[in-house]
Amino acid sequence: MNDGPTPPEFTRWLNVLGHLRYDPASGVAPHKPLLLLVVCDLAEAGKLAGAILRRDGDLAFRFSAYWRIVAERRRTRPDTKLPFFHLRTAGVWTPLEADGRPAQDRSRAVTAQIDASFWHCLNDAAFRTLARRTLIARYFEPSERAELYSLAGLEVPPDDIATADATRFLGSNESEAKRDAKFSVRVLPAYNYTCALTRYRMMAEDGTTSVDAAHIHQFKKGGNNHPTNGIALSKTAHWLFDHGFWSIAADLRIIVAQSRFEEAGEEAYLLKKMAGRELLRPVDDHYLPDLQCLAWHRRQHKFD
Repeated sequence: MNDGPTPPEFTRWLNVLGHLRYDPASGVAPHKPLLLLVVCDLAEAGKLAGAILRRDGDLAFRFSAYWRIVAERRRTRPDTKLPFFHLRTAGVWTPLEADGRPAQDRSRAVTAQIDASFWHCLNDAAFRTLARRTLIARYFEPSERAELYSLAGLEVPPDDIATADATRFLGSNESEAKRDAKFSVRVLPAYNYTCALTRYRMMAEDGTTSVDAAHIHQFKKGGNNHPTNGIALSKTAHWLFDHGFWSIAADLRIIVAQSRFEEAGEEAYLLKKMAGRELLRPVDDHYLPDLQCLAWHRRQHKFD
């Protein structure tokens, strides 16, 4: 991910990709998400000149390659006509007939004019990664995901990262208690219940621990509950972080606002002494703090 704010158009289109229409009676159909995965590949290969998508042999071949992964649950033959035409309802493109007029029938749609904003997003590698992860996690069964990640050129994430990817850019109607519980159960084990600032670890026999799952980009200020927006922090470190007395650089080094406070006590516990140290890394790099969330925290507390 780039070290900067997530463009609003990224968030808007990722939300669209997370809300693709399908017939609930037949279950989650893979046609639309598979075609969108192919479109990400075509954009990466520079094959969408002029923001035009062509329903040609190359598209059909790539779609068939992805289709083989889901063939066990969808016995029909792979056919791009249906998703090519019906993705117009998502607003990602307008299907066109051979003479350039908007197509009114799927059999007559031979090209598509990609929406300018969506086209702009597709040309960004960070967006394509987020799009692929969202599509794979949201619309495919766990038994299919590993092959899809591999075909899309992505590492296979842990199950709870994939689960979080599926709803990362969607609104949530869950209660605060449920959201916090899910967030904590993903973040705290990733750091082995150890404070990422002080490296202090304590786990009681009854399962209580002295560390919190702290949001980097605060949830109440637009942050999400994805595990990469969280770090494990002791309650004091959490309070100091939320109030902007320290932050985290893009290289995961600790930044301390030296001029904003005075402190005293044992040297090992002094915040100012921790400046320049590396943040404790999670046990799996898939849980590393999101650089855009870190950038938000630094901007929010005037470190940049």
